[in-house]
Order: sequence, then C-alpha cells, then structure tokens
Amino acid sequence: MELLQLHYFRTVAKLEHMTRAAQELHIAQPALSKTISRLEADVGVPLFDREGRQIRLNSFGKAFLDKVETALNALEEGRREVADMAGSEQGSISLAMSTLNRLTDPLSAFLSVYPNVNFRMTQASMDEMAQLLEAGEVDFCFSAMPIEGPDIDAMAILHEEVYLAVPPGHRLAHRGSIALSEVADEPFIGYKEGFIFQKMNDAFCREAGISPNFVCRVDEPAAIASLVRTGLGVAFAGGCNINATSVPLTLLHIEQPVCQRTFQLAWHEKRYLSKAARNFRDFVVDYFTGQQKQVETPKLEAAIK
Repeated sequence: MELLQLHYFRTVAKLEHMTRAAQELHIAQPALSKTISRLEADVGVPLFDREGRQIRLNSFGKAFLDKVETALNALEEGRREVADMAGSEQGSISLAMSTLNRLTDPLSAFLSVYPNVNFRMTQASMDEMAQLLEAGEVDFCFSAMPIEGPDIDAMAILHEEVYLAVPPGHRLAHRGSIALSEVADEPFIGYKEGFIFQKMNDAFCREAGISPNFVCRVDEPAAIASLVRTGLGVAFAGGCNINATSVPLTLLHIEQPVCQRTFQLAWHEKRYLSKAARNFRDFVVDYFTGQQKQVETPKLEAAIK
C-alpha cells in the first residue's frame, strides 16, 4: 500500500466520480482507475460500488476513508511539526470563512511582518466549517456564529454593532437612534436566504416582533449600501463593514433589541497548529484588541468632556 494510493483514494471518495477526480489530481483517468483497483486488491475488499460509470463509496470504503483521513492528517501534522523544529521561517495557513472583508486589513498587516507565509482560503457555510475543522483540512475558521463541535475551540476576536442604514431624506434620517419595531412597514434590502448574516438579521427582527418586507436580496455588502443609497429600502449594516464601502450611509443606532455580532476564530484543539498558524492567531487577536481600544478611547474622551 502506497501513500500516493491513499491520496488518490481520498479524492475519489470525496468526489465519487472518477473523471472529475482524475482532473483534480491532474492524472489520466485510466491510471487513476488502475491505482484504485490495486488499492482494493491490497485491502482485500471493494471500496466502491460500481454501476456502469457511476461509483459510490460503500460501507467498506467509508470505514477505510475514516482511517485514511486520520493517517494523512497525522502525516501532515508531523510534517508541520518537523518544519517548526527545523526553525523554518516559511509556513502555510489554511483558513475558512463566511466573509473575507473583516479580515482583509489584519491579513495585509500580518503578511507585511511574515511575507513568506502562504495562505489558502475558502468560503464555507457553518456546517462546512465544522466538517473542515474535524477533517483537519483547515487550520482556522472565521465566523460570526459559534461553530459547534466536541473538540473545537474558539476565541472571540471582534465585536461589532449592527446599525440600520436608511436612504438620504428618509423620515428617520434625522434620528440618532430607533427601536427596530419602528421600521416594521419599511421595505428592506437583505442578503439571500441562508446567508450567515441574514440568519442573524432575521433573529434581530424576530426579537423585535417584525417580519420585514424584502424588496431585494443580494450577497454583497457593497450592493446593499448602493441600493439603500438609491432609496430602494432600509437595511442592516455592520459597524466594522461601514468603512469598507465608498457609499456614504445614514446609520441609526438600534436601541431595541440590542443588535451586535461577535466574530470568532475557531480551531480544532486536537490538531497540530504550525508555528505560522499560532503566530497568525496571536497576531489577529492583538490586531483587533488594538482596534477596539482605538474605538473606545475617543468615546471615553467624549464622555469626560
């Protein structure tokens, strides 16, 4: 049994499609098929059920895949640990997130200090994040909602207030703050259903006892800002995302209910984190702690005056 066979098997098991697996692995399909056949001969049982061109991982394959994942992840962790012991200044960090824009600035700052570190990033849903951490496919997940799992640890690194954005000249634009129930009859611009921020915004609305009338749903914060500016409707806007858009918005503090988001950095506590990954975690925590202090200091000075 060869290590290459295990890598190939994991890819075929994930895709359950020989042609797509061969394309992802950049090898010829006949060569991949022969490799899988040899592996099955070594194991002594078929790992896939085959019906014509269709293949499905069977019960033997599922049991074997669990052990293969454990073995390959252990080897990868060993490689990272040895590289750290050798004092390598280079490293790689894999990161899954629901949104990138909150991490853009700290990522840039980190790379200016550690230019030889490579990042591999992917956008994922909450369910996918938990699976990626469990499988050891990513070092960290960055999310605005808790990621559930028995061995998943997390640290809150960023807190943001959520405002109500209204168009210029709106009947409430002169107000500094509102109760969310006051806009029960307003047209709303929101994210597409299932989007993580929309789930949180829906929870705010349920707490306020309103059912928003959505006239438009998008998947980009910048699009929401532009549509609010045109007068199409009102929308929720995260405080940390306000400066990321070039579109000026009229923002109202929501007194009731309390509308806040807490972003977390999560990792699997039983997986080895490379020195680069540990440096990144510490750097991001320090970065957002510094940002929070800069925000709080002017507020304190204003209160004293």
